[in-house]
Amino acid sequence: MAEDLNILTGNKAEQYKGLIPQIEALIRGESNLIANLANISAALKEQFGFFWVGFYLVEGEELVLGPFQGPVACTRIKKGKGVCGAAWADEQTLIVPDVDAFPGHIACSSLSKSEIVIPLRADGRIIAVLDVDSDSLNSFDQEDAVYLEQILSFITA
Repeated sequence: MAEDLNILTGNKAEQYKGLIPQIEALIRGESNLIANLANISAALKEQFGFFWVGFYLVEGEELVLGPFQGPVACTRIKKGKGVCGAAWADEQTLIVPDVDAFPGHIACSSLSKSEIVIPLRADGRIIAVLDVDSDSLNSFDQEDAVYLEQILSFITA
C-alpha cells in the first residue's frame, strides 16, 4: 500500500480525492491510534510535500508531540498557546497564512511560514490536533480544511 502513495499531479482537490481512499484503506480495521496517526502523517507528507505534518496529543493541559513527518519539533505546547494550542482551546480549525503575524506563534522552526491546525475529536472531546506547516506563505485555505477534517473523521480512538 505504501508504494501507492506517490505524489499525484493535478489540483489540490484532485490530490485530496485521490489520497482519501488510500488513507481510509490504511487505517480501516486498525484500532491503534498511534499507528493510524503515523500513517496519516506519512501519507500527507508524501502526497503534498508539506514542510511538517503531524499530531500533538492532549495530555492534561498540554499538547504532547505525537507521530509526525519533518524536522524536529516542539515537544509540549500549553493549551491556548501558539496556533496548535489556540485551535485546541477554541475547538476549531485554524488557518494561518503568515505564522509571523499570528500573536503568540511558537516558532519550532523559523522555516515554517504558514500553518493549518485541525482538532481531532473522539467521544465528544478533543484528543489531539493535526498540525500542517508549509515553508511558503498562504499555503492553506478552506479547501484544505474541508479535506483534512474529512480525513480526521475516519479516526476512532
